[in-house]
Amino acid sequence: MRWGVNSAATIRRSCATSLIGLGLMVPAVVGQGISAATNGPQTDAPRVENARVENHALARALAAELQAFAQQSAQPQWIGYAVLQVAAGNREVCCNSNGSWSDGCGTCRLEGSAHGVNTRSGNASVKLEGSREIAVLFRAENHKIMKVRIVSPECTLDGGGLPFVWLTNVKPDESVAVLAGFVRNHNFEERDDNRMGHEALTAIALHADESAERAMESFVRPTEREDLRKQAAFWLGESRGKAGFAVLQQMAKSDPSSEVRAQVTFALSVSREPGAIDEMIRMAHDDQNGHVRGQALFWLAQKAGKKAEGAITGAIENDPDTDVKKKAVFALSQMPKDEGVPKLIQVAQTNRNPAVRKQAMFWLGQSNDPRALEFFEKVLSQ
Repeated sequence: MRWGVNSAATIRRSCATSLIGLGLMVPAVVGQGISAATNGPQTDAPRVENARVENHALARALAAELQAFAQQSAQPQWIGYAVLQVAAGNREVCCNSNGSWSDGCGTCRLEGSAHGVNTRSGNASVKLEGSREIAVLFRAENHKIMKVRIVSPECTLDGGGLPFVWLTNVKPDESVAVLAGFVRNHNFEERDDNRMGHEALTAIALHADESAERAMESFVRPTEREDLRKQAAFWLGESRGKAGFAVLQQMAKSDPSSEVRAQVTFALSVSREPGAIDEMIRMAHDDQNGHVRGQALFWLAQKAGKKAEGAITGAIENDPDTDVKKKAVFALSQMPKDEGVPKLIQVAQTNRNPAVRKQAMFWLGQSNDPRALEFFEKVLSQ
């Protein structure tokens, strides 16, 4: 799929602020709202509404270009470029303010209040043969970069009437290096309203370049902040395939934080690598921390299957921690009913630990399953 620019009819107003003097602009074709491109290979700009778009072929380091852009940006304006996306498959990245995706990503309002993105996969409506590019966007104001946004080419961008510069000839390793700076300079707490660290990390995770592999590995070193390691772990599982799985395996065994290892169980649950379930089972059985073992059991329940069922029932029987046993009972309640309900009944009937039996009875009561009702009737009639 090619990126396209909407016709002049969709460009509602001119820029309030001139970009002359940035050192990166070319003469605009005012009637179309987009400039003639400079010489050299380029990636087409995204579909943009309500903005004046100009193309610029990058001729110096990306970091220097963005720095110059920011320094000259007294008023708000956008700059962006596209890079190849890793294993795009049927993944789309859309603004989280879009609402329903039944007809695709729709319009992403760059000047809206929502700053995050949503990803979706596994939906038949997503075109498998779609673009393998991702757009990385930066908003500058008051002489500094204030926001980072990423979107798929399926999205139409509403520029909010602001100037919009589209760069071509951007090298992916330079993009990763620039984004890594934002990752390390921003936290991942909810109070980070602009979510620059989140967006920059997501963008790196989706880059189809070896530099992205190296950056992601560097984010999960034990010397890095815990909040960063936890967020990076998710993206290693979601987007980095075999290489990401190998890093998660190492984290599962050696990360010093139980909170990070608990996050690794979730990251393994979203990994598509065949060994992920086996590593979750190992963590459920061997991790020294009960919270981690419980989280591994919970995410195993979401995967279902005989391997997961065996690990969960094994924990109920053999884990030395009663709290972990109770979490394993809860995990059974999260499995498909045809798998979980019979196991819950068995636990309620036969487990030697009264707290575990009580937990199984509770979750049977929440199941609204006829087999659970029949079991209760038998117990009460005795």
